[in-house]
Amino acid sequence: MRNDITEYLKSELRRRCESPSNKFGIGIYDHIKAVAKNAELLSRQLGANEEITVIAAWLHDIASVTDYDLYENHHIYGAKMAREILSGFDYDEEKIKQVCDCIKNHRGSVVFDKSTPEEICVADADAVSHFDSVPSLLYLAFSVKGMSYDEGVEFVVNKLKRSYAKLSDKSRVFYKEKYSYVMEFLGVV
Repeated sequence: MRNDITEYLKSELRRRCESPSNKFGIGIYDHIKAVAKNAELLSRQLGANEEITVIAAWLHDIASVTDYDLYENHHIYGAKMAREILSGFDYDEEKIKQVCDCIKNHRGSVVFDKSTPEEICVADADAVSHFDSVPSLLYLAFSVKGMSYDEGVEFVVNKLKRSYAKLSDKSRVFYKEKYSYVMEFLGVV
């Protein structure tokens, strides 16, 4: 594992998330950390290259937190930004390509063929990270969107159901217990 790169990314992503220009607020840093943590876990479960999945996980939303105008295509811009950053570390070109492919293919709402275990890990880690971010989702529903209690809970439950449905079959099995606990917490039986 290239600790020099991951330590830099942790610091750099935190700085970008704390920037007043980041429209998502500091809570997105918790999302990115959760994606990195879950990518590490999944890489071991799915036999993926842990270094590539963790680096890609740290970088998967870099374009969104850097410039909100890039959000719609943040997977494309993020891959370009990742290439620039990793090239500065004299990182192996083949690994850069794999990291960029993970970033390009991480979005569940933009259907791309995830052809490697690393791409599956990053996409699944992004989807499952919502189970680690329930307080942020509730904040979004109640404080940002101004929803009523019932509307807010329904919003969060539906978001989590969609996220769970996006997981690969193996990840769905791996996270089934966590999904059940979160849904039980939200009152869904």
